[in-house]
Amino acid sequence: MPTMANLKLGIIGGSGLGEALAAEAGGASATDTSGGGDTPFGPPSSPITNINWQGVEVHTLQRHGPGHTLNPSQVPYRANIYALKKLGVTHIIASGATGSLREEIAPGDLVIIDQAIDKTCKRPNTFYEHAAVHVELADPFCPIMRDWLLAAAKQLPDVRVHTTGCYVCMEGPAFSTRAESHMHRAWGGDLIGMTLFPEARLAREAEIAYAMIAMPTDYDCWRPHDPNKPQQELLAEIIANLKTATQRNLSLIKQALRDTTALQTPSPAHQALNLAVWSDKQKIDPAQIKNLKTLWGRCFE
Repeated sequence: MPTMANLKLGIIGGSGLGEALAAEAGGASATDTSGGGDTPFGPPSSPITNINWQGVEVHTLQRHGPGHTLNPSQVPYRANIYALKKLGVTHIIASGATGSLREEIAPGDLVIIDQAIDKTCKRPNTFYEHAAVHVELADPFCPIMRDWLLAAAKQLPDVRVHTTGCYVCMEGPAFSTRAESHMHRAWGGDLIGMTLFPEARLAREAEIAYAMIAMPTDYDCWRPHDPNKPQQELLAEIIANLKTATQRNLSLIKQALRDTTALQTPSPAHQALNLAVWSDKQKIDPAQIKNLKTLWGRCFE
């Protein structure tokens, strides 16, 4: 079980978060700890930068790569999570832009999501392609991390943070049709995005605690746009909302990092493989056991 002594936090999002955290850490050195392409699944999206925040190791990764060159279906999710696991990351805060499916979730707000629906269909969604490994995913997000982030949010009265939300993850890269947007609302979705899965699923398979801070930038297409606004003006508004949400997200993460005591409590995710390997371990290819030792090695000790 991770302890405060080996607590390592991963942050997956845009480059701005990592750079800003490094600056806030008092000029702490930021170093590339990615290990190049040294994962069984190829190189991660970007170099992984390490900073030290008040004694906590923080590793930041740009999900879409430098310059945002990877669309959601092209992100090497397995390489990203594997690389973080190899570095000893025990907890991940992920963030991402979304559309809002609810009037009360305004662009620029933050949402600590608690449920999700996976509509992706083109992405490799497991590390364990040569064994039957079934992790529990009824609650996709670490409850301890969610409580930790929500406690930090209470210290930021000027930042509106929603305590629950259901994220519908679509394949993309095109946005929803209007009929799909209404369907997602009827399903109980509160947010629509393209990057939560398989990232959250893979984090659970890697026994890393995972939480997502969603950043709504617009109301998707279920809510009609102002017909009098030019398209360019609407786009500028969305970009401005993203900048606002990113700054608020940064404030929340910085506040949470001021006290990580709550993360001393073991997460259910840290024991996710206890009952998950259904294959006869004697029948699993030894080469696969060795290849994925970073992830499931403890199951074969």
